[in-house]
Amino acid sequence: MSAASGTDAPWILLRGLTRDSHHWGGFPQLFSERLSGARVLTLDLPGNGVLNAQPSPLRVEAVVAYCRAEVQGRGLAPPYRVLAMSLGAMVTAAWASEYPQELQACVLINTSLRPFSPFHHRMRPANYPSVLRMALASPGPRASEETVLRLTSRMPQRTGGVLDDWTAWRLRYPVSAANALRQIIAAARYQAPRQAPAVPILILNSARDGLVDPRCSQKLAQAWQCPIEIHPDAGHDLPLDDGEWVAQRVREWMEAGRSAA
Repeated sequence: MSAASGTDAPWILLRGLTRDSHHWGGFPQLFSERLSGARVLTLDLPGNGVLNAQPSPLRVEAVVAYCRAEVQGRGLAPPYRVLAMSLGAMVTAAWASEYPQELQACVLINTSLRPFSPFHHRMRPANYPSVLRMALASPGPRASEETVLRLTSRMPQRTGGVLDDWTAWRLRYPVSAANALRQIIAAARYQAPRQAPAVPILILNSARDGLVDPRCSQKLAQAWQCPIEIHPDAGHDLPLDDGEWVAQRVREWMEAGRSAA
């Protein structure tokens, strides 16, 4: 299904596990420019970023409720478009399933959903020790961010300065071990519907994702009959590794939807 045409709905960007708006870097501006000046809004999920003092919900559906209230509280009425990755993409899938009339288009990046993929695909087993050590043992801000970068990026030539930036941000807005664990629980327990939401969905996937098995996105695309684009070289954090590619794929999809309409 291609993206529907219609009013110029704003784009809402949602990040993944323990990440927040700051971790998009320059992507929101690039994305807006490539999509003809589209309005872009980034949200922090409870427990992350400037909301790090709040408890992270234990259910993805509760995060959906927060997002809906937040955007409406900022004076934005639906419909919206959402681009999200990982845990944020789970939130988007739940939003689209529960309130399809509110969403005009969804782009899901490197997500993994029950019942389409087993847990050992949704997070590669080799990463369990690193993730648990980061969440529970507090190895220190820089060591933690080094681990995140190693697990999520495959293109170090494009990520210069990111480690210093992320380390400084973690020092300013640390995510507690309790909130990290609560987010892992919410992601693990969420089960998406087998039937695709009644919203146009594009899936973007990284062939060299070192955190989540790429087959998770591919199985979801097959089950929901959604278009999927696969980047041959990028890691889990696809907007970090190649934000230009992401923006271009979304633009082409949106234009195809307008042409079809």
